Amino acid sequence: MPYRAPVRDYSFLFDHVVGLDQVTATDRFAEATPDMVEAILNEAGRMCEEVLAPLQRNGDTHPARLENGVVRTSPGFDEGYKAIAEGGWVGISADPEFGGMGLPMTVTTAVNEMMASACLALQLNPLMTQGQIEALEHHASDELKALYLPKLISGEWCGTMNLTEPQAGSDVGALKTKAEPQDDGTYAITGQKIYISWGDNDFSENVCHLVLARLPGAVEGTKGISLFMVPKFIPDADGKPGERNDLRVVSLEHKMGLHGSPTAVMEYSGAKGWMVGPENGGMAAMFTMMNNARLGVGGQGIGVAEGAYQHALAYALDRKQGRAGGSGSIVEHADVRRMLTEMKAETWAARAIALSCAVAIDMTTATGDAGWKARAAFLTPIAKAFGTDVGMAVSQTGVQVHGGMGFVEETGAAQYSRDVRVTAIYEGTNGIQAMDLVARKMMDGGEAAGALLDEIVADAKSAQDDLPDMAQAVFDAAETLRETTDWLVAQELQDRFAVAVPYLRAFARVLGAGFHLRAAMKGDDPRRALARFYIERMLPEHAGLLAQVRQGADGLYDLSLDDLAAA
Repeated sequence: MPYRAPVRDYSFLFDHVVGLDQVTATDRFAEATPDMVEAILNEAGRMCEEVLAPLQRNGDTHPARLENGVVRTSPGFDEGYKAIAEGGWVGISADPEFGGMGLPMTVTTAVNEMMASACLALQLNPLMTQGQIEALEHHASDELKALYLPKLISGEWCGTMNLTEPQAGSDVGALKTKAEPQDDGTYAITGQKIYISWGDNDFSENVCHLVLARLPGAVEGTKGISLFMVPKFIPDADGKPGERNDLRVVSLEHKMGLHGSPTAVMEYSGAKGWMVGPENGGMAAMFTMMNNARLGVGGQGIGVAEGAYQHALAYALDRKQGRAGGSGSIVEHADVRRMLTEMKAETWAARAIALSCAVAIDMTTATGDAGWKARAAFLTPIAKAFGTDVGMAVSQTGVQVHGGMGFVEETGAAQYSRDVRVTAIYEGTNGIQAMDLVARKMMDGGEAAGALLDEIVADAKSAQDDLPDMAQAVFDAAETLRETTDWLVAQELQDRFAVAVPYLRAFARVLGAGFHLRAAMKGDDPRRALARFYIERMLPEHAGLLAQVRQGADGLYDLSLDDLAAA
């Protein structure tokens, strides 16, 4: 079965679960009518099915490579990128003043997820550009906006983000890249950056790098970091790519997966750059880009989960083995049916969380309301971490559905698992997302968490008459989570950090159950069946996770380093 874009799921979620109508009721997004949104989903879905999905295996079997300093991309990626750019999918949420569609981030999230399902390695390219567009819209000078935004939005130019260095991974403040002021108002950028996704390509006119660097005399740590636009080719007076800048790709990483996406080591040797934002304001500007990317990366995980599920389902429908049911296919076996239903239920829950986060972002953009802003901030680390965890788990289950053939590369099942693995690492590891959730996102004393739980409880009460068993299970889970949240905010940071991952997982479990319950109230029998499966078989995991949370840091350091190293 070839990839099929889950347009019906998105439409149902928009209309009945996440409340896209709240977004389109605002003046900011009033033009995103239901007919327009449906047309966009269908058109993007068609492109993903017909153009991008056939490139999935090419990226794995014919990786990007570096030849004499030139990055050569996988066969067909140039045409695939052309379809993305010409369709306007890079600038779907960008400012119309510079050529963007100006549509809600919720719609962009759905489109990006479809592209990730079809071909994650290629989809990562426009995702990076979208983050750069948002950073420039918020922080760049008018001159830089006028020069770069139209080209990035049209897809003529691509964008990257350059944070990591060999000695500075998650500790960005340890970076050593230097920015020396020049007489003409530009800066000479010198240093090395690693793990730069799509650091170069052979199909766009220019590659524009946003680079974190330190000015002479700037303080150490993150407070002394500035952000610079450093293009591969310096635009001439007409805005066309001109002189080659003094930067180069040193090498491409040999990775576990995502082979079609060139991950570069970049060397800057006095390259010309322009400051974005104020001096020493680089982290604020970069976090604009990273927060966009964190939701996007969560969507990548969900997209891969969808692709892996469809791949596994097609195999299970076709593979004859044993005797179970009339068809003779393994899809009739109880354990295979369990795995497939779990894959579908888990993917749906993660998708609902991500789209709910996107709605909160859109409402913040449209209204500036503090409550929506807090909701978006709280949901972002959950959407990123849970979405990518689901991508890893579902793709692993997909290999299991294939049995021995899942371990054979020719079937393509293992590629999903290898490709998605990095999503739990880049744009802030999932552990960092969880620590952010229990620390920075709970500086309000748990108010944002409580508001989400209030909604889940209200839905459970509304469902009591129609779906009493499911409603009661969701109600009890939400109240247990509320009690644990109240306990957690009273603990010291070290205790919170020690249990951050199970807490985030438990919150996602309960959120997923709440959204499934809402879908069951609005949907048909198949949606009710899927919700029942999730609530009865998967939601109970939250109890064990919250039991872990209640331990805090107790016992975490009881084993000494010598004990850990003992054979």
